[in-house]
Amino acid sequence: MKTYLGAAAGLLGAVAATFWTPAASAASGKLVLYTSQLEADAQQTVDEFKKLHPGVEVEWTRSGTTDLMNRLRAEFQAGSPQPDVLLIADAVTMESLKQDNRLARFEKAPVGDYQANLYDPDLTYFGTKLITTGIAYNKNAKMKPTSWADLLKPEARNLVSMPSPLYSGAAAIHLATLKDVPGLGLDYFKALQANGAVAVRGNGGVMTAVAGGEKLYGVLIDYLPIRENLKGAPVEFVFPADGVSAVSEPVAILSTARNPEAAQAFVSFLLSREGQELASAQGFLPAHPDVEPPKGFPRLTGIKVLPLDSAKALAEDQANKMAFADLFGG
Repeated sequence: MKTYLGAAAGLLGAVAATFWTPAASAASGKLVLYTSQLEADAQQTVDEFKKLHPGVEVEWTRSGTTDLMNRLRAEFQAGSPQPDVLLIADAVTMESLKQDNRLARFEKAPVGDYQANLYDPDLTYFGTKLITTGIAYNKNAKMKPTSWADLLKPEARNLVSMPSPLYSGAAAIHLATLKDVPGLGLDYFKALQANGAVAVRGNGGVMTAVAGGEKLYGVLIDYLPIRENLKGAPVEFVFPADGVSAVSEPVAILSTARNPEAAQAFVSFLLSREGQELASAQGFLPAHPDVEPPKGFPRLTGIKVLPLDSAKALAEDQANKMAFADLFGG
């Protein structure tokens, strides 16, 4: 699946009627959710869903996507998968489950107003928000980057930090995305290494290094520096003019779901106006272009999101990580 967002954002009032709006439904019983959302966000998401579907008891487990997938694979092997719904970080992981016939098709998912390439064309998984990877920089930096190529300049030598795709799902998506961009590709990462860029385990380490001035530039997911900037931290975030990679926190219903009706209600909620406004209120770019973005974010019309071939990224995942490790270490 290719992920690309270039649709214009419209006025909220003008398009309100085009949204599917969830109403209290007959969905009931227990819904089991596995999610990689931040814990507070997961609790809020469940609470808001239950306001519309009070007859559903939600049992949810929160962990990182890798941990959840390890747990789920063990459950598959034992013949007893527990979740009805998955809400995890990236489409590549969902694509692996789809190829294993682990996801159910949701033909009536309310995606009519969504950009077509933000959800699986076979209607098995659906992006719920965008978490892009761009460039953060310390306000004391003399060079203000506007493109990926700026990180290769002498002014950035030995001053760039990035998360490793061996530990960060967003970093793995970033690597797979830039590999297919003409003028960037794997040669770009080789050039970063030659210019003294270093890799750390996760985005949090990059954020700490840039905010503290240990490094002046960082390859980083958007919401960390944008939120910290609003709190007064000496960091700025740039959506490079040549485009950003993105994870879409997709949601999917397992083919083994015990409560498919409640699972469909949950997916519909996330894609509804209420669900998209909740994503924005939580500080993320909503997947629907007609929902106002959070403070500090530009409108989607001002962002170029680079395409991702999820099936190709899945097939090349190990080779990509090995190539990165050869350059930056494990």
